[in-house]
Parts: sequence; structure tokens; C-alpha cells
Amino acid sequence: MKINYSFVLITFATALVLSSCAVKKFIPEGEYLYRGGTIKLKDTIGIKNKTDLQLELDNLLYPQANSKFLGLYPGLHYYYKGQQEKPGFINKFLNKKFGEEPVYLSDVDVPSTEEIIENRLENNGFFSSRITSAVERDSSAKTGKAIYEVTLSQPYKMETFTVEKDSVDSLSLKLLEDIELSMGETLIEEEMRFNLTSFKAERERIDDYLKQKGYYNFNPNFIIFEADTNQYDNRKYDLFLRLKGGVPEKSKVTYIVDKVRVYPNETLASEKELQDTVVFDSLHYIQKDNFFKPHRMDPYVLLQPSEKYDPLLSKYTSRRLSSIGIYKYVNIRYKEKDTITDENGFRHLDAEIHLSPFNKRTLRAELQGVTKSNNFAGPGLGLTYVNRNLFRGGEILRITGSFAYEQQFSSSGDQSGLRSLQLGLGSSLTFPRLLFPIDLNNRFKYSIPQTQIKAGIDYLDRSQLYSLNSFSTSFGYIWKANRFVTHQLNPININYVKLGNTTDEFDEILDENPFLRRSFEQQFIAGLTYSFTYNELVDASRRGSFYLNFNFDIAGNTIDLFAQENSEGEKTFLGLKYAQYAKADIDLRYHYKIGSNGDVLVGRLFGGLGLPYGNSQSLPFVKQYFSGGPYSVRAFNIRSLGPGTYQPEEEGVDSYYDQAGDIRLEANIEYRFPLFTYVNGAVFADAGNVWLTEENEALPGGKFSSNFSDELGIGTGVGLRVDIQGFVIRFDLASPLKRPAKKWEFEYDKPVFNFAIGYPF
Repeated sequence: MKINYSFVLITFATALVLSSCAVKKFIPEGEYLYRGGTIKLKDTIGIKNKTDLQLELDNLLYPQANSKFLGLYPGLHYYYKGQQEKPGFINKFLNKKFGEEPVYLSDVDVPSTEEIIENRLENNGFFSSRITSAVERDSSAKTGKAIYEVTLSQPYKMETFTVEKDSVDSLSLKLLEDIELSMGETLIEEEMRFNLTSFKAERERIDDYLKQKGYYNFNPNFIIFEADTNQYDNRKYDLFLRLKGGVPEKSKVTYIVDKVRVYPNETLASEKELQDTVVFDSLHYIQKDNFFKPHRMDPYVLLQPSEKYDPLLSKYTSRRLSSIGIYKYVNIRYKEKDTITDENGFRHLDAEIHLSPFNKRTLRAELQGVTKSNNFAGPGLGLTYVNRNLFRGGEILRITGSFAYEQQFSSSGDQSGLRSLQLGLGSSLTFPRLLFPIDLNNRFKYSIPQTQIKAGIDYLDRSQLYSLNSFSTSFGYIWKANRFVTHQLNPININYVKLGNTTDEFDEILDENPFLRRSFEQQFIAGLTYSFTYNELVDASRRGSFYLNFNFDIAGNTIDLFAQENSEGEKTFLGLKYAQYAKADIDLRYHYKIGSNGDVLVGRLFGGLGLPYGNSQSLPFVKQYFSGGPYSVRAFNIRSLGPGTYQPEEEGVDSYYDQAGDIRLEANIEYRFPLFTYVNGAVFADAGNVWLTEENEALPGGKFSSNFSDELGIGTGVGLRVDIQGFVIRFDLASPLKRPAKKWEFEYDKPVFNFAIGYPF
């Protein structure tokens, strides 16, 4: 199908012009549509950071004008149409989703805005600046705007900064001396312009500093800044930091923590029960039946008796205890012991750490009805058993079992009626500490690493093709370097894959495709994996959030040292052919929030490369890349793209077992927006493909080349997401725009339906 883009653009432009005209006729008599305000900043003195000041003043303008698109007002148009006597369902929906109430010039209070601008200028040191305003009206367009002209005065600049200690009592003097010690990190700069915001930030900085020094009851409001201009006639000032009068004595002294009590199993019942107290490393553990071994919890608690109060240690302790994974609540409380300051000038606190655990054992069952984009559909059952605090040291045991049966419907050719049976059993044991010959737990300040041991077995039977048995086990570490960065290292990662019963049809396929045969023959995979994740999405306050995930996988190097040659001249380990390769990929994402209604624009780039070497001529089948499907290029079925320009001999039939490669490139962009409660919509476009690093006669056109951009599969579509407290059920409908090495053609009559759990990226 060919699209007449000129016709589309003309139609779109005509609709916008008509909507603009419709907006004008709805504006009431005597009103003017407000087109915003402008602040013209006249600087005759050459101030620093003029751009920042301009931005700060621009943000004071209120109200905001109605939004425009290509110079027109679609949101306002939808609002007016929705206010008609009989607006109809479509106009009601568009008004609810996109409509904007009109903002008129009469809504603008120009004198009040002038006062606000003047106040903000004074806060920035520009006293007695000149502000004038004017209102401009366009009678033909029925619009108006406000213009403010600001002529900046010479700003006041600081000459000296002094911590004032005269005529104060001994406790205040000690407090001020401690404040003076922090001046190496002060935000107050030499000859800085008078700036109220900087003074407030300095108070908060001093408060944080004093809290870390043990001033438990201090408050930033106890600090005042005074500017004195009496000694100068050239707009300079002396700045003094003083304490307010009447600061309580308890706020002027530091606090010492006497006892630290830990309640590892805090429940409603435990409050009424007699519990044992065990002292370990000066901490008092109060619990019944030794719920959590004190020596295992000790590295997580940073609070220590006879040390000064420090809120940072409380924060770090709370985060570390939460990271164990067995507690739903972590509450740290401080209790003042008395109201008397001792002879050393200290007061005293007791710290109490109350920990409320999750249920020790849980069992979860999931029954699924699955339909995939390769026309497979069928039921699935998953069972998960969790045992928390298994050995009374925060260990978590998970055992999962899965069953899935799928049958292919509405397919053509020899694949019609294919069946798939999958059985799986897996387990993981997580230790909230580093299992290593040397104790390194105390070297990790942000969080203590976790050690994870995994083992699993899977069975896959594809009728008319093959059965596949796989066994896996791994040993590795997971740790957070900070709020955004997570590392995962598995120094031991072993997979054993065995191709079981094969049909004559599949044997014939392997005979015709030596590349595919070699990928199945690599039964033993042993190596190291590493993953690095940087995730700003954890900070919900960010407007734009960046996500990066890097994975590295290398196998076969260690066991190659112990390999032996078999009678056929092939290297084996324990009689098994093993894989030798290196593989790395990177996933980049950027989420940008548009407005405050929940609209989000998401972009994603993915690139991956695997290189077989040594004992391997191809990547193992389970390590190869594939493209297409609900988490990839959604306009194409799973494993239906590539490699390169390769297409199965029977057109329209996807040979999902051999359409894979060593290289994968993908790009996605998606606009997400709320529709109704718990229901979101999306419009998206995807592009991607996989390639081989070497030419393969059985897969012609599969090698990566300089023409890779023309070999991308590209598609677009729309989707619905049912999002209930983070659990997302996703429906996507997409159609190809361009097939690899073919011309652009929107195949609207060949849509691909995707059903999935969770967002694609």
C-alpha cells in the first residue's frame, strides 16, 4: 500500500486551521485569549549568571497560557467542543483527555506580578530595581499578552562573613565554634551577591553538619543571617551568622548513644511475651527463640554504644536491614534518657531498632492462559515456595516449578498443529552476606553484597522437531554501589544442554544447516557472567530518567586448560563438547515525563555481539540473539526476523529454530499516556534485526555488512496497558512498515497481535 503523504499533511493542516478558527469564535465578547507574559531583562552592569536569573523570573509568570501546537490550540478547541449542549461521546472523551480550560487576559493580575518580580529581585540582591509593565492586545486575533520590563540595579555584594560569638553563653559558644569548623564547606562565597536562597541552603548545610556531630535536637531555624550595610556606600554588606535568642539548652549540646537495642522479631504478640536478651558486640538483641542470630545481623547495624548520635548511620543502618529481604518494616527510634547535661557537656540517648518480618513461608500459584505472536497458545501453571530466614541469618530459599503446554493455531504449511510442552524446576538460595574466604563485608559502606546460589532443570518438547534437556547452576554476588548502580557477578555459571529425541524432519534440517547443528552440539557451557545496571527510574521525582544495562558473558576459557581431544580430534571436557565464546550487550533507555498527567516518552537502543572462538564455530543455541516478538520488534513474530535478509524458503512460515544470530541491533520509541483509571494507551515504532558474524550457506544474506541499516525490520503500532499497582497486562497491535532489504510499505492488512506481562522496556 502506498501512502500519499502530501494528502495526509494537507488534510492534517486543514483540520488544525479549522480548529483554530473554531477557537476564535468561542472567545466571549470583551475577552482576549492570554498568550503569556514576557520579562525583558535590561542589564547595564554586566551581572554574572544572567541566564539563571532570567529563568528564575520567567518561572514567576502566572497563569500559564494555553498550549499551542503548530501555532494553534487543539487542547482549547477540545474544551470548547466539550462544553456544547450536546457534545457527543467523542468530544467528551477528547475534552477529558486533552482539553484545556481557556486562560483570558482578564485572569492576569499585572500589579501583583510586578510585586512578585520585585520581591524575587530583592531576594537576589537587586534592591530598588525599576519595573514597568504593559498589556498588548490583538483585536483581530482576540489575543493579548503582558510585557514586563526590568532594569536591574547595582546588586549588593558581600564584603565580610563572620560567625558572631560575642555576648553568648558557654553552650552557645561551643555550638558556634563547631559551626565555624564547618566553614571549609560553606556555600557562602567571597564577594557573592546577596542571595536569600543561598542563605537558606547554608542553614540546611549547617544543620546536617551539626546533626552528624551529635546535635540531636538542633533545628536550622535557630540560625539567622543578618546583613549590615551601614559601613559602606557602594552597595556592599557585611554578613553575620548568629543564633536566635531563646534556643533551648538541649539544642546546644551533643548527644551520646548509651545503649542500642535490637528487636529482630517485632510483632503484636511479641510485645506481650517474655523475650531473651543477648549481648553481642555491645548491642542488646531482644527476641524469643533466637529468631535471627546476632552475629549474622551485627554487620548490618552501624549504630554503636558510647558513640555520638549520627543520623547518617541511622539512615545507612535502615537501608542495610531492609536489603536483607525478610523485613517489611524497619523502624529506628531514639529515646532521650534524661534532661540533664552531664559534666562533660553531653546528653544521652538510647537507640531502639524495631524489625517487623514478612511471613516466614509463602506459597504462590499462578495459572496463565498464554497466546504468543507466533500463534502458539495454551495454559501454564507456576508454583513458587519461599522460605525466609531459613538458617536464622536472613537466608531466603525460593523453589519454583512451572508447566506450560502450547499448541500452534492458524498457521500454514508444515508447522500447522505444532505442540510444545515445557517443564521446569528451579531453586535459589540467597545469603545476605558475602560468602568468600576472606571477610570483606565491612568494606562495603552503602550495602552489604548478597551471595546467590542457583540450580535448575528444564525440559522442552517440540512435537515434530526435538526435545531439549537443560541443567544449570550458578554461584555469584549481587551488590548495590549506590542508589542507582547495581553489580551482579557470577564467577561460576554452568549450563548443560542436551538435544534429545529428534524427528527425521529436524535431523534433515540439521544436515542442511551445519551452523545450526554446531550450535546444538555445544552441550557444556561453563564461564563467567557480569551485569552492570545504572537505573535512575528509582527516583520518581526526575522528569527525565536514564537507564543502562551492560552484560558480559565469557565461557570455556578455564575448562579449555583441562580439555582433552577425543577420537575425532575435537576438544571435550568430561567427555562433553564445550562452548568457548565471548558475548556482550548494552541496553540504553530514556524515560521523559511530559506534563503532569502521566504522559511519558520512552526511547531505547540495544546492541549485542557474540564471538565464538577456540573450540566453537558458532554460539550455543541458547546464547544466540533473536529479534521479533512482544519485547522486541512487535510488528514481527518471535524469531521471524533475520539473520540479515534471510527468509525461509516457504514464504509466510517462520522457522523459529534457525532465525537467530551473533549480532543484534534494535531501536524503539514509545509514547505512553493514560486513558482511564488503570488503563494506559501507547503509540510506538520499533526497528531491529539480527546478523551473523560470518557467512553461512544455509542462511544466505545473514552476514552483517555496511548495509545493515537497510536490513532493519521496521514496524509501528498501538497498544493498551492495564496497570494495577505495577502489575501490567499489555496488548499491542503492530504492522510492518519495512521488511529487511525491501521497500517501505505499510502492511496494515498484516497486523501482529502481542500479549505480554509487563512493559517492553
